[in-house]
Amino acid sequence: MSYQTRRDFLKRAGCSAAALPFLINLPSLASDDKQPRKQRLIIMFSPNGTVPEHFWPDQTGETFELKTILKPLEPFKNRMLTLKGISNKVRGDGDSHMRGMSCLLTGIELFPGNIQGGSDTPAGWASGISIDQELKNFFQSKAETQTRLGSLHFGVQVPNRADPWTRMSYAGPNQPVAPVNDPYQMFGRLYGSMKDRQTLTSILDDVREDLNRFKGLVSVEDRHLLEQHTEIVRATEQEILASKDQVYAVPPPEFAVGVEDKNDNMPELSKMQIDLLVNSFVNDVARVSTLQYTNSVGGARMKWIGVEESHHGLSHDPDNNEESHQKLVKINTWFAEQLVYLVDQLANTKDPGTDHSLLDNTTVVWTNELGKGNSHTLDDIPFVLVGNGLDLKMGRALHYKEEAHNRLLLAFAHQMGHKLETFGKPELCTGGVLQDLV
Repeated sequence: MSYQTRRDFLKRAGCSAAALPFLINLPSLASDDKQPRKQRLIIMFSPNGTVPEHFWPDQTGETFELKTILKPLEPFKNRMLTLKGISNKVRGDGDSHMRGMSCLLTGIELFPGNIQGGSDTPAGWASGISIDQELKNFFQSKAETQTRLGSLHFGVQVPNRADPWTRMSYAGPNQPVAPVNDPYQMFGRLYGSMKDRQTLTSILDDVREDLNRFKGLVSVEDRHLLEQHTEIVRATEQEILASKDQVYAVPPPEFAVGVEDKNDNMPELSKMQIDLLVNSFVNDVARVSTLQYTNSVGGARMKWIGVEESHHGLSHDPDNNEESHQKLVKINTWFAEQLVYLVDQLANTKDPGTDHSLLDNTTVVWTNELGKGNSHTLDDIPFVLVGNGLDLKMGRALHYKEEAHNRLLLAFAHQMGHKLETFGKPELCTGGVLQDLV
């Protein structure tokens, strides 16, 4: 009798689900079966632009020096890429903060709407899917890359409101995806008890029945919306069903009780969310994730690093205000330190069933909605990549000349095996995948 995988062999041998994670990677049970590589992508966002002269390396190529903001990443210098000269060229309705945020991962215009920003043109939601959701759908469409949740969206102090300044992930046109701010809520989604699942399944049954009952009583347009809601309910039910069979390679992290979701707790909330993110990857619950710190025009007050003023307020001060300038450097350096904690955790966590770390199979992309806060420029958008999940040539500082960021998003898809011809606004994909990355 032959067995396809070690997991199959152990199950047929009567191994319990609880023991399976501990037995599956024993050297003596190793076999010649080749498991597909688990490529992963994390997109980390921080707002209000950067301080260019303290961010971008002066040199290009493999010989470059990290400046103050990126200096914490020195231990990962040979595994990182800085990409200067990437522009968000999406125009249309909305101000730069709105388009910078909601077009960042979609690469396409905002719908007309009634949300008024800092310009004369109000706007609505993005008119297309974001790259994280595109890749999630790609992975979920194949049995060998399918996971229970597909993608996860972590927030740290994202405001409790929904508008183009607070959403960067979109399941499709007019379908923003909200990040989960509360680590305890995310913990429950990842590791909730069977009783919780049974209760939720019962509630979803009632919701589905109500939606079906009302379909014949509303207009064609409203019926289409009800069908979209029904699809969401169906997807949630499938998620619950899959969770019953989820086997965890490592136990969930342990958290302190009662950490409130408030400004002054950002450092602890950040650590909790990162620990959950890494744990979800090692347990293969999802292979795509976003980690969003505050929002476009985010006004965090980082008292723990000696900054009492609002981040957004400081970002509007002129360049000759040296005090504000230095505080912005400290703020952006703190975000870089969060990135370091994330990639360090990935680097020191073994990818189950392999001889590699999670960072060997994961790329983290740190980005922003603006190039510089006080000018609201959409040129030189910060893009820093760390890790080897996309099989790019790392350890370099690259400098492009106003290349549309759509071409970079397209490169993410291609490097994960999703050979799209365009992504977002087709006209902004001229030239195809961004060159010199591999």
